[in-house]
Amino acid sequence: MHAHACRTLRQARPLGSSLSVRGMATEKQIMMRINATKNISKITQSMKMVSAAKLRGDQARLDKAQPFNAWTAELNEPPMVTEDGIDTSGWPQKNLIVAISSDRGLCGGVNSFVTRAIKKMMISTKEQGKETTLFVVGEKGRSQLSRVHADEMTAACTDATTPMQFGMATAMATEALKNDFDTMHIVFNVFKSAIAYDTSIKSLPNLAKEGGEEQMVEYEFEPDTKEEVMQDMYEYLVASQMWHSLMESATSEQSSRMNAMENASKNAGEMIDSLTLIYNRARQSRITTELIEIISGASALEEAK
Repeated sequence: MHAHACRTLRQARPLGSSLSVRGMATEKQIMMRINATKNISKITQSMKMVSAAKLRGDQARLDKAQPFNAWTAELNEPPMVTEDGIDTSGWPQKNLIVAISSDRGLCGGVNSFVTRAIKKMMISTKEQGKETTLFVVGEKGRSQLSRVHADEMTAACTDATTPMQFGMATAMATEALKNDFDTMHIVFNVFKSAIAYDTSIKSLPNLAKEGGEEQMVEYEFEPDTKEEVMQDMYEYLVASQMWHSLMESATSEQSSRMNAMENASKNAGEMIDSLTLIYNRARQSRITTELIEIISGASALEEAK
């Protein structure tokens, strides 16, 4: 498996941070930029600490969500999404793609990796003449996908309360199940470590449709009303898989944000050092100019005598 290294958040440089002494910036202007960058550094350091604390909580919730995913392991072996996308030739005619993203930014590439993979899938299925609709979780995913796939988007769940609870996952699953599809594909980020995550996909065949019981041929059902049992089981399957995917994505988001804020703080520190050097040069130049003026004035007075 290929692990995506968390993308570095490049801290935006304050206006004029590349000024040299020849840029005619005054000492006051340079000092204002230094103070502004220091304030940014304090904010990013605080955000890093907050993300580190949230990461521990998300990891604990992810551990509790693992059993919700384990019981369906035999029904679903998710293929990894590579740079070349995923082979959709084996997909059925009607598909629903569920995109799991975040509501907040400043978290590296966790959202862009998901949306980029989905865009490739949409192009691939369209070329194959298959019907594909989108169900999006998270404002970032909604804003990115709506630019090119607004017509295919059936619903979007945004501004959810964090940390998410199983009840929220159930509500999202209920909304997603209102769509007509043969297979649901959940695209999300899998947490690997504090510095890496993978973009993955879960394909869940619709067990409630005709022929769905073939997926459960090795199991016995009581009562024998398989249709009703399969409907209930599929609803719980989708809810549990949605819950596990949300926990994986939330943990990946916090780890990526923690690393992004760490890199932003490092960049801010380097910028402060650079601006301080420019400030010292400007101050030294001013003092030298003043000394030359004083010496020149004293020489002029001596000559006048």
